[in-house]
Amino acid sequence: MIQDFSGITAFLAVAETRSFRAAAERIGVSRSAISQAVRALENRLGTALVQRTTRSVSLTEAGRALFDRLAPAVGEVAAAMAMAVERDGRPSGLLRLAVSSIAESFLSGPLIATFAAANPGIQIDVTVTDEEFDIVSRGFDAGVRLGEVLANDMVAVPVSGDQRQLVVGAPRYLERYGTPSHPRDLVEHVCIGWRPAPEVAPYRWEFSEDGRDFDVDVRPRITTNDMGMMIRTAVAGGGLTCGMEETFRPWLGRGDLIALLDDFCPAFPGFFLYFPDRRNLAPKLRALIDHVRLYRHSQAG
Repeated sequence: MIQDFSGITAFLAVAETRSFRAAAERIGVSRSAISQAVRALENRLGTALVQRTTRSVSLTEAGRALFDRLAPAVGEVAAAMAMAVERDGRPSGLLRLAVSSIAESFLSGPLIATFAAANPGIQIDVTVTDEEFDIVSRGFDAGVRLGEVLANDMVAVPVSGDQRQLVVGAPRYLERYGTPSHPRDLVEHVCIGWRPAPEVAPYRWEFSEDGRDFDVDVRPRITTNDMGMMIRTAVAGGGLTCGMEETFRPWLGRGDLIALLDDFCPAFPGFFLYFPDRRNLAPKLRALIDHVRLYRHSQAG
């Protein structure tokens, strides 16, 4: 049995960050200490776990297998230890969250600010990402995403109400190019599209008509992974774009953007805080769950 878990901690940090430098910063030790700890673990196991080059770090087959088994187990151990050391019933520790960039209700500020004020013992680390991955194996306590993309084995708590995806454009653009009356007309317009990463094709725009869902390949003239740039370009008259209604709400309210094709944009389930179905939740995560529910209730009132 392996008695020294320091090497495991170092290995997990390297596996999650794919970087000895980032792993060292996360744990708070030197890069050489991380390297030595991983090397010692490899020597103890008699197999290489990490492939190192001057520019990249990746896991070997053995390393991947070890990581997939260790990450959930270490998460359970950390949760159990956190419960054992809680003082005065106040949750504490680092709470790591992976949140979709379009989860406006969660990222807008007030929800996190009020949670932090109510729980001074909890450190909150929010990674804004649209990459789809296993939050458990990557060391996150929970995530926030649209309900329609969540795995069935996750527990989900609503963070927002139903959402709608709208097409919007600036008055100056519509005056120059006209207003589409049907989603199929979009292929004749200048469109601003979104993609999560350079190697991923731009998302197709989704609509519904007479209860039938369909999408349109708008072939965007401008593509980005930054919603802020999409909005600024659309406001400047650079084209039509598509996104969450609540994201566009400030610009719609001022008249900088106008909602289009409203009849083809039905509501769908919104954003959820999701996490693994564990018997004993860490108090820090339980505190967030309770806060989300109270916050939503207060907003609804």
